[in-house]
Amino acid sequence: MTISGSGIRRMRLLRSMKQQHLAELLGVNQATVSRWERGQLALSPEQAFRLERIFASPRHASADAALKRLVEDSIRPVHLICDVTHRLLSASRSRQAEWRAPLAAFLGRSLFSYASAEIAATEQSLDERGWHEGSLLSLTFETGANDNALMPIAAGRVTWERITLSDGSAGRLVTTTD
Repeated sequence: MTISGSGIRRMRLLRSMKQQHLAELLGVNQATVSRWERGQLALSPEQAFRLERIFASPRHASADAALKRLVEDSIRPVHLICDVTHRLLSASRSRQAEWRAPLAAFLGRSLFSYASAEIAATEQSLDERGWHEGSLLSLTFETGANDNALMPIAAGRVTWERITLSDGSAGRLVTTTD
């Protein structure tokens, strides 16, 4: 795919996407996206392919809004994060009840710093399992507690499910199953 810097900017703005978010999706920093948009830096073939996948996905904000409502209205303890950045996108009331701070304190922020040792180890194994390539769309594992007062995680069984969001990025539904 050959796309000009102004084309990258136009496609990003059409999706109401900030440079920082696009950078996170592509595994680069915000300054790199800025240099692409100004025509000061060329994309690698892999970056161009990933950018094409992001921009080729139809944007349906209503689909994401429906997903958010389903998560929020779930009776199960579940939350939705960005699969790449671990930023919290939504959480059910039963999940929020486990936390010692209001939802607003966590929304849009990475939750990875609260991960238990087992969650961190499972995260590190995702590449070898084919998670990011789509070979594995669901994963259930046992986790220990994290001993964090603000966002406690109890020992138990957790299921991760990978889903595609309207901007082409991957989301992860995190559900406690016991």
